Amino acid sequence: MSAAQDKTVGALLLLLSVGAFGYYTIWTLVMPFVDEDHPFHQFFLPREYAIRIPVVLILVGLTVVGSFLSLVMIKSQKKKADKKST
Repeated sequence: MSAAQDKTVGALLLLLSVGAFGYYTIWTLVMPFVDEDHPFHQFFLPREYAIRIPVVLILVGLTVVGSFLSLVMIKSQKKKADKKST
């Protein structure tokens, strides 16, 4: 990728993460103090998902990282065993 493409992708990822952080912050810190019948509540999921979604994302992330590390360690052991046998 060229430098311009890298900057564009970086800017988009930054905007996405700032947007997600802002949405989550408003959802968890502001919306509990807004009346239940206010129209803004239609833009947000029920509050129980404010805990469930991050927990699921953390578990999935840890599973992916653990699986990747396991595969790398297994391949490393196989390479060491192949070098010792020759």
